[in-house]
Amino acid sequence: MSATVPVRAMAAPAGLLAGAGGPADLADHLRRHGPLPHLGAEAVLDAADHSGLTGRGGAGFPTGRKMRSVIAATAQAGRRARTAGPVLVANGCEGEPASMKDHALLAVAPHLVLDGIALAARAVGAGTAHLCVHEDAAAVLDTVHRALAERREAGIDTAHVRLVPVPNRYVASEETSLVRLLNGGPALPLFSPPRPFERGVDGRPTLVNNIETLAHLALITRHGPDWFRSAGTKDAPGTALVTVGGAVAAPGVYEIPLGITGQDLLALAGGPTEPLQAVLAGGYFGAWLQAARFQATAITPAALAAAGAAMGAGIFVALPAGACGLAETARVARYLAEQSAGQCGPCVNGLPSLALGLEALAWRGDRRGPDHLARIAPYVTGRGACRHPDGAVRLITSAMTVFGTDVRAHTTHGPCQGAGLPPLLPVPAGPPAPAAPLLGRAR
Repeated sequence: MSATVPVRAMAAPAGLLAGAGGPADLADHLRRHGPLPHLGAEAVLDAADHSGLTGRGGAGFPTGRKMRSVIAATAQAGRRARTAGPVLVANGCEGEPASMKDHALLAVAPHLVLDGIALAARAVGAGTAHLCVHEDAAAVLDTVHRALAERREAGIDTAHVRLVPVPNRYVASEETSLVRLLNGGPALPLFSPPRPFERGVDGRPTLVNNIETLAHLALITRHGPDWFRSAGTKDAPGTALVTVGGAVAAPGVYEIPLGITGQDLLALAGGPTEPLQAVLAGGYFGAWLQAARFQATAITPAALAAAGAAMGAGIFVALPAGACGLAETARVARYLAEQSAGQCGPCVNGLPSLALGLEALAWRGDRRGPDHLARIAPYVTGRGACRHPDGAVRLITSAMTVFGTDVRAHTTHGPCQGAGLPPLLPVPAGPPAPAAPLLGRAR
């Protein structure tokens, strides 16, 4: 993902994207935000608790509680783990092809992320931190290398930060994949329990946080929990970075107060460039929502979940009326099947079969497609080592519902004209999809 993605700072002047432009060097960062706060571990934990900050990587778990779970696990660990102390992993990988927010944050404010790493390490007692970034993000890696060099020269960090390139695969940024990579193995998910907070890198309790979460922590400790809660809602306080794409006039990364409506978000992105039929909310582990429903829904994890979608990593892609939602979803389903770890049956057998069924429906109008998808999906959900198959099923199931009229039209009259249009959703190149469906004779 490009590090020169359009960045739109829509929140307070002291927000994550304040002064967005080129990467801020250490002097710029200190002028903008001031020095790293000299707070003890308990003060950092209390600030995280009282702010209501939740993880911005997709899971949405309370940040303070997550840090305290690592501290508790360290106290109960064996002597070697207690002596060595816990480990911090800062996840800056952009696993979702439609997301740009983590790379944009590192490109614009690397020192804010590194401040958050230092504070979280201080809070849990970690002497070592790993900042993980996809290996093909050359510009971002260079920016972070320079920022680390500036901080080492200034002597302002308390934790040793190691920059770790990660393979650019969808499942490589899952938290157990990162732990496995840092332990010398492949970047593939592990079966759990134990979870990383119990036993992770080098067998030690490990805190895994998204870099946006850590950058928020750096601002909260400077300005206070009440400052953070002045944006957002009571149940979803603060701001969040979101990536808006598709049929909007000004696609890019925005910092928004949580709680604005989908209609407000589309307006911030310049408004739709043509009539919309749906919006993908939450990325490739999210779901499709009818355009009208999305516009009326608040952008919070709870409201999006109630609508049948997800906040995820803050990804929203507007689908124009002329596009084919079935074809768009089929391309993503094939990509997700190719990106699986290949470690268990739901991914090895289930995801390719689901992709074939959707491809047959989208591009051949095969009447067997809907029944095939309905039959296979229950054998995939909840059975994998990680949530990869679950996310794929959620996306496919939402497509079959939201684009139900198209399903009937495809199976009755054949594929629509939109099925032949160029892709709207970004799907990295991979092995070619099968030329024809393997569901038996077409309609």
